Amino acid sequence: MGALNAQPMYHSPAIHAVYARVHQLAHLASEAADYLVDAVDLLDQTRAGLPVELGDGFLAVVTEQEARRGAGRCFSLVASLTALGASDSLATAELFVAERRHRGFVPEHQPPALSHTQDTTLRAVARGDVAITGGKPYLRREDLRVSISTIRSLESRGLVMREDCPDDWFRDERVHLTAAGRCGLAASFARPRSTAPAAARPPARPVATAARAAVR
Repeated sequence: MGALNAQPMYHSPAIHAVYARVHQLAHLASEAADYLVDAVDLLDQTRAGLPVELGDGFLAVVTEQEARRGAGRCFSLVASLTALGASDSLATAELFVAERRHRGFVPEHQPPALSHTQDTTLRAVARGDVAITGGKPYLRREDLRVSISTIRSLESRGLVMREDCPDDWFRDERVHLTAAGRCGLAASFARPRSTAPAAARPPARPVATAARAAVR
């Protein structure tokens, strides 16, 4: 929010929508963090043999199995609260950059030259849709197609990076944008396509009149 407030800008309806989305994302992230803290406290107190609060100020000592079920419910709530967080963040960033371009503020960073496949993959990574398992992409969406060669090409250009997931049963590595990847993707938002002028048609060849003059 501080970064937004530091930007000189006209508070158009689009910018008001950006502020509303950022507020919403902040509240969802804060609430999700509270549930994670609750899960950790529940497990730690149970292992220490301490009573835990079960609601309405009622305290009781629970078994480790009960504590794990309670923590699982917290994790499910966190997953629900944050399920659309990455895609909403991407949409909000794109809305902000598009509105700024409309007002004449052009990002200083130049976007990298990417193929359509690379651009699609970079956006998928930004949405949190791409992970790696067994050396192959693990995707959250069935309509998404991402190859490991494309991920490697983005890695070689310093746009994405991998992070080990030792506690995840389904994914070996997460794929994230690097700082350069974030700057490059943001700079590509709402970027006008360069339109090369149509090639002028060559002038028609002058009609030879010598033959006609000879006939006459």
